[in-house]
Amino acid sequence: MKVLFQILLLTVTTLSFSQTEIEGTIMDEFGQPFSGANVYIKGTYDGAISDSKGNFKFKTISKGEQILQISFMSFETITLKIIIESYKPKIFTLKENVNTLDAVVVSAGTFKAGDNSKTTALKPLDIVTTAGSVGNIIGALETLPGTQTVGESGRLFVRGGESDETQTFVDGIRVAQPYGATANNLPTRSRFSPFLFDGMTFSTGGYSAEFGNALSSVLLLNTINEPIQSQTDISIMSVGVGLGNTQKWEKSSLTFNTSYINLAPYQLAVPQKIDWNKPVQVYSGESVYRRKFKNGLLKMYGAFDYTTFDINQKDVNFSEKRNIAIQNKNFYFNSSYKGYLNDNLQLQTGFGFGYGQNEIGIVNDLLKNNERALHYKLKLRQTITSRIKLNVGGDFFHTNFDENFTAFQSSRFDYGYQNNMSAVFSEAEIFFSKKMAMNVGLRSSKSSIIDAYTIEPRVSFAYKIADNSQFSMAYGNFNQTANQDYLKFNSNLDYEKTQHYILNYMYNKEGKMLRAEAYFKNYNDLVKYNDNQATYTSNYNNNGYGYAKGIDLFWRDNKTIKNLDYWISYSFIDSERDYKNYTKEVTPSFIANHNFSVVTKYWSDKLKSQISATYSFNSGRPYDNPNTTEFMNEKTKSFNNLSLSWAYLLSQQKILFFSVTNVLNANNIFGYQYATNQDINGQFQRQAITQPANQFFFVGFFWTISDNKKTNNLDNL
Repeated sequence: MKVLFQILLLTVTTLSFSQTEIEGTIMDEFGQPFSGANVYIKGTYDGAISDSKGNFKFKTISKGEQILQISFMSFETITLKIIIESYKPKIFTLKENVNTLDAVVVSAGTFKAGDNSKTTALKPLDIVTTAGSVGNIIGALETLPGTQTVGESGRLFVRGGESDETQTFVDGIRVAQPYGATANNLPTRSRFSPFLFDGMTFSTGGYSAEFGNALSSVLLLNTINEPIQSQTDISIMSVGVGLGNTQKWEKSSLTFNTSYINLAPYQLAVPQKIDWNKPVQVYSGESVYRRKFKNGLLKMYGAFDYTTFDINQKDVNFSEKRNIAIQNKNFYFNSSYKGYLNDNLQLQTGFGFGYGQNEIGIVNDLLKNNERALHYKLKLRQTITSRIKLNVGGDFFHTNFDENFTAFQSSRFDYGYQNNMSAVFSEAEIFFSKKMAMNVGLRSSKSSIIDAYTIEPRVSFAYKIADNSQFSMAYGNFNQTANQDYLKFNSNLDYEKTQHYILNYMYNKEGKMLRAEAYFKNYNDLVKYNDNQATYTSNYNNNGYGYAKGIDLFWRDNKTIKNLDYWISYSFIDSERDYKNYTKEVTPSFIANHNFSVVTKYWSDKLKSQISATYSFNSGRPYDNPNTTEFMNEKTKSFNNLSLSWAYLLSQQKILFFSVTNVLNANNIFGYQYATNQDINGQFQRQAITQPANQFFFVGFFWTISDNKKTNNLDNL
């Protein structure tokens, strides 16, 4: 027994002498002692907790190279390789984890939609649940501050910019032809069905260096990464029919939507202001294929549509109505891949091709054009530390536009242009703490029709002043090649340029969001021409200029009243330009100084219904009356539109949907077309530019077929 005791005593003594003491001090980012941090040798039970002075001390029997780990919840974990025998006491700094839900985000100039977005202003499919949008992405965006309702166009006008100053991207790849075919002063629609998208970022200005060739805005649409299940969706509507199907497998999935729209039956029931020979017919479809790999996701997206219509359109310069007949073919395809090359390096690449063709009969004349557009993109995202991420990449764009015009009993006249544009960009995302972040970027591009490089710095900054409140600022230089309507006649035009200055405040807490934003935009080198319209014989230059400044307000609340979700937006804009054929710097004809919208959505369990209402108001827009001496000195009456919708759940997977736009039947006027010559009394006659019909009625039946019998399209209406 005495021998056994001596052996045990010798073993304990030996172990105690072979232990090494590990000690140090832990501080926070402000140099204050950090107590309660867990410090240990990874893979062992050797460790300690830092005391009130930030000190820790423990002994370990481990030898050689080991990993010392220091952690505390919501703070970044420290891992350090140490040599036990040569370790010396150190001071460690614990930093707050910036990848948490309550961390600051740069929100200046940007609205996001998506379940994973910390700055979500719209839900993923608000674009179709909004009364009056009628499933049109642009219709829903027009209820946000910073946009203009230009009813005779239907395109997206942002903060004093024309519609061509906004670029659209699908999964990071540019869409050259984002709108459907239309005639002069008839509104068009977005080509894309919202049902294939689950994320959207809408920049009203100051966007990332990753994107370019847009003076005002970018609209980023992201297709669904992975559908929930296999299902079929059937739509029977007052304007046509639709069919959608999703098939989901273990590592891949395929979704397609197709529709046929024919307005002839609808127009028999609802009187129109337009004299239609052949109402609009549209054959369209789109599809997404997804394939998961070990470290990434491949997506392929394709969309097509074929549109025809024939109208007799009134023109104040002619005694008889003028016949306009249009056939449009459009195809778009892109393929994108996003995945990790290693733990800290992400690759995003993709390729897109768009083709658009128009045949336009104008009385006895014929206008034909086609556009072929390519885009290739490569982007690398390196996580340098948890607080610094670096994005670098490049783009290549190719545009080939051909047009020809054949006047009655005359020879064909051909014209057009080609352009190759290459660009490189770099942007660093820096988190100084959970309260402060910054993005710094630089973009440079070169166009084959402009022998010069652009230098476009972009910077944005955000600071969190309270748990739910923050300020953001942004500045950027932006360049864009001239509009297609000018380049096809004269390709010797310089870049148009603008600078953005943005100050943003955001409050976001438990279903309530307030955004207030002030901005200033300075325009330079805008295109001017000397004729009533841009033609082949016009003289073009880049002597135009202008500005836009204003305030945008947005409030959304889905918590205060049970089952009620609503938002309110207001914009004030002051903008003037001297461009096109303007004689001086004035407010452009598409600008309304005051823009106001209220959107409400209410779910009734008792009625098994979702009821939605949208009211929009825009103050009068300026127009030029040649019968007066002042240029652009008159304004239209204000725009008013109250729209209602009702979705009724017939059964769990069958929905009946009704909507009506402009319930109050307001006769909205967007401007006037004046005759080019005076009448016998020395006056220029005019005609009002109005809506094709004051009201639009929609009825639809939507049926979802799936194994999960609770799935339906209610969230999509």
